[in-house]
Amino acid sequence: MRFRSTPVHKSAATVISAVIFLFLIHGAHCFDLPGAATEIFQKIGEERKISLAPHCGSNPPILDPESGVGHVEKLADFNSYVSGSPECKHAVLLASDVYGYEAPNLRKIADKVADAGFYAVIPDFFNGEPYDPNNPERPKDAWLKDHSPEKGFEDAKLMIDALKSKGFSLIGAAGFCWGAKAVVELTKAKLIQAAVILHPSYVTVDDIKSVKLPIAILGAELDHLASPAVLKQFDDILSANKVDRFVKVFPNCSHGWTLRYDINNSTAVARANEAHQDMLEWLLKYVK
Repeated sequence: MRFRSTPVHKSAATVISAVIFLFLIHGAHCFDLPGAATEIFQKIGEERKISLAPHCGSNPPILDPESGVGHVEKLADFNSYVSGSPECKHAVLLASDVYGYEAPNLRKIADKVADAGFYAVIPDFFNGEPYDPNNPERPKDAWLKDHSPEKGFEDAKLMIDALKSKGFSLIGAAGFCWGAKAVVELTKAKLIQAAVILHPSYVTVDDIKSVKLPIAILGAELDHLASPAVLKQFDDILSANKVDRFVKVFPNCSHGWTLRYDINNSTAVARANEAHQDMLEWLLKYVK
């Protein structure tokens, strides 16, 4: 795996942003600062943690409740898009990005997972309220306070319980952007067999330190938060902890490339399909 680093610009804004980012990823203990300064940066870091980064809402899809070859049913009181046979006893939970379970490209991924022999499930963790960048009454940070990644984990646990109650003996999970945090928490709690996270948001070094189950991490070269440098840290930690992992950075790709790609752009489609295939191979290795 080859990771690329980017040059650091020496403007004051970049330095401040870098310090805040390090607080967000590593915590205040990495810096020897006076108490007041530490408190200030911790407060900024906490605010950043509950903020929706600009790239998380880029290239919004046109939602379509009729998309996909599967159907919608209730699971654990969540409307859920399901695809595949419930007789297979191998399930994969797909945790969406902020645009939710009606995104056509996400449902296509679920159908691919089903074609590989799994029962694929995309829950509506937003209860009918995916992020809408065109709704001025629900700005992004207000929306995120009601739909935090931490709440996503609590809801994901309910989904895992529902799948187990239906007799699924092996369960994997894949999380995209917002959904990656919930999936990482599932691995930390050892509630699934294996995980895949794609262009993850809100996942920290401390999270990765607690991962003990097989995990694949697929990132983009041009992703500014889950950057190649950050993914290299994740890979080093998993290696040191002897966790089976697969870490891959896709060149010339931006955050969200596996979901929010232009279906008329053959290059974008090929890059997304490559990531989907990597995800499937990981799930087939550990969940079947």
